Amino acid sequence: MRYASTQYNYLALLLTLSAGIFFIRVYLSALAEPPSYNSGPNFLITSLMVITVGFLFSFVSLRILIDEHFLQIRMMFGLFRKKLVLGEISSVQIVRNPWYYGHGIRKWFWPRMWIYSVRGSHAIEISLKNGKKYRIGTNEPEMVKRSILQSTL
Repeated sequence: MRYASTQYNYLALLLTLSAGIFFIRVYLSALAEPPSYNSGPNFLITSLMVITVGFLFSFVSLRILIDEHFLQIRMMFGLFRKKLVLGEISSVQIVRNPWYYGHGIRKWFWPRMWIYSVRGSHAIEISLKNGKKYRIGTNEPEMVKRSILQSTL
């Protein structure tokens, strides 16, 4: 069974756009200053602005793709990816993430697992045959679980 779903975090998108607009305004203000020894845009500050906006942008979207052979997770429009072989999945459970698991991509140490999430507390927990665990945030946990189970049969 094929399945595709994209989940967006609109608050992160709003924060990213706000930070981007603020940084552009600061950059243009620095360019407008008359030239002197200590004026003008600073490369380090500009780099930090770009990194900050890029970091915020990484929490905007999470895409889950399931086909006959793979489960793919893509964050930030495909910049961060994880591809799991469906034949290696030993179990799938619907779970709720506590608030302190947060959002983004993170390694959690107790229980030991990788977490991919952009919003909400609904998720599926996937256990692989090699013992690794993944939690993937989704707004349709039943559909994702059903798609994985149908594809692994």
